[in-house]
Parts: sequence; structure tokens; C-alpha cells
Amino acid sequence: MRVRLESIVVDDQAKALKFYTETLGFVVKTNIPAGGARWITVVPPDETDGPELLLEPCGLDIAKTYREKLYEMGIPFTMLASDNVREEYEKLKAEGVAFKMPPQKAPGDGPMMAIFDDTCGNYIVMYEIAKK
Repeated sequence: MRVRLESIVVDDQAKALKFYTETLGFVVKTNIPAGGARWITVVPPDETDGPELLLEPCGLDIAKTYREKLYEMGIPFTMLASDNVREEYEKLKAEGVAFKMPPQKAPGDGPMMAIFDDTCGNYIVMYEIAKK
């Protein structure tokens, strides 16, 4: 088994697509009609055959409630990896991304991490990949 697709529930697919591509630098892998919304996945530009992030429309009340409660409590919805959290933080902050938590080391022997608002109703943890 492998992880190939991860969903994130967003309040506005067009706004999410713009943020995840123009601000975070992902590229569109799939963008097709799906019911009354779209099936939109994005991938890192250097991993176009890697795991995809599905920008899932918030169509069910239970999904909306779950996402809103996580946000109200300040709990991140998902995690995205970075080679250099401090560098990425400075770049994203300069582009106007709102951070809930600046870069800091996770407790114990955890990675460097920061938390930002994706403008679509979610907090996202950006964590640093351990260098080999």
C-alpha cells in the first residue's frame, strides 16, 4: 500500500487552486468536472508523478463542520513537507501568507515546523524533511 492521493476540504475551489499553485508553487495534475464541482489535484513541480493533493469542495455539512471546528481550535488539517522551513517561511511571509506559528522545533527530537493559513479555511503544518 502507498499514499497516492490526499484530500483537503476547501471552502472555495477556485481560490484554493490559485493559492496552492500561485502562492505555494504546486502545479495542476488534474482539473475535470465532477458533479457540481471539479476534481482538482495539485502536485509539486518536481514530483509530477508523486502523491497528489485533492482540493476537495466542502459539499457535505459534516465536512464543513469538521473543517470549521478544526480551524476554530487552531488545529491544522494536514501537513506539507519542505526541505527548508525557515527559507520557505520567509518567502511565503513576503508573499502575504498568514502564519499562525513561525518556524520552531517540534517537541522532543521533532522537525522544524511552521503553521500557516491556506486562505480556504484550513491551517497547514509545514515541516522540514530530515536531511540524510
